[in-house]
Amino acid sequence: MSDVMKPAWGAVFAMSMGVFGLVGAEFLPASLLTPMAADLGVSEGLAGQAVTATAAVALVTSLLIATATRRVDRRIVLLAFSVLLIASNLAVAFAPNLPVLLVGRVLLGIAIGGFWTMAAATAMRLVPPELVPRALSIIFSGVSAATVFAAPLGSYVGGLIGWRPVFLLGAVLGLLALAAQAATLPRMAPSGDARLRTLLDVLTRPGVGIGMLAVVLVFTGHFAFFTYIRPFLETVTSVGLDGVSGILLGFGLANFVGTALGGMLLERNMRLTLVAMPLLMALLGLGLASMGGTPAIDTVLVTLWGLAFGAVPVAWSTWITRAVPDEAESAGGLIVAAVQLAIATGAAAGGAIFGVSGVTGVFTMAGTVLLIAVLTILLGVRTRTVEAA
Repeated sequence: MSDVMKPAWGAVFAMSMGVFGLVGAEFLPASLLTPMAADLGVSEGLAGQAVTATAAVALVTSLLIATATRRVDRRIVLLAFSVLLIASNLAVAFAPNLPVLLVGRVLLGIAIGGFWTMAAATAMRLVPPELVPRALSIIFSGVSAATVFAAPLGSYVGGLIGWRPVFLLGAVLGLLALAAQAATLPRMAPSGDARLRTLLDVLTRPGVGIGMLAVVLVFTGHFAFFTYIRPFLETVTSVGLDGVSGILLGFGLANFVGTALGGMLLERNMRLTLVAMPLLMALLGLGLASMGGTPAIDTVLVTLWGLAFGAVPVAWSTWITRAVPDEAESAGGLIVAAVQLAIATGAAAGGAIFGVSGVTGVFTMAGTVLLIAVLTILLGVRTRTVEAA
């Protein structure tokens, strides 16, 4: 670690640019689905598989990428992900049909799954240990920025110039990120064992498996809430489209602030941060389920949720760097896989409960799952290094 005692903040910000490009590209189809489907001559449901394909490939990639690239300089691997981002956006922009578009989205899935797997391990090599939470909060700020800007800007610009030029702009963003990374990322020789068996070895270390369970629970609770926030605001809070847009903008801005706040809190007390954020989210979810209906109050509660969740990805990525520092890439892959599983679980479970007890039932479930996550963290999650057996 002696050669990285001087923080490489330029490289950290270049990583954040890459995150903005990757997550922005992931979100774009959601705001452009109708014109994409019409232009390609397919149904919106079929065009929506562009999102499914990306998530599925990201899940598989997160588990395999560290092994597949275990002998390759990490600088080259990270630059390759930015090249895939550019290629993906170009393939989608010029896609003559749905199969070509899906190929482009598969390339994006590889880039997203691979980048997130290596994000925490890379941060460990760019800054001293005590600054890793701050570095990760900067990297994850790219997610928050993309959450705030990608979908609404994509929809607006797409309405002005068409959906294909939006993806061309995404390719330009990818090119800028590639240039910044090429100029700032140092050479980083592979570290750790990074074989498929390493995933199992890491998972069976004391405290790691229960940590991954906690990750699944926390993100399941969040995505059950977030997937059904719009129907809640429309049917319970009773606000119109402008109100929904305004509240979601507040959520996104608060999420951006929460990401930075999370970095500062983690530098002071990781365990408290891991517990406090999902506990606050649980109370907010249960509060919305039981007392929702007043626009002003609901706006505050949803905004606070965005603030609390902003710290969550930073917290768990930091936990990985402390819990499994010798195999941070493999452990990062497990985190990414756990989050992808939670996205599917939260949306599916929320849908089943929505059909039975409506959106307030979904929020009650989300809050309950988050309380279980808090208990799991308190009882089983370690915040110190877990040595290999």
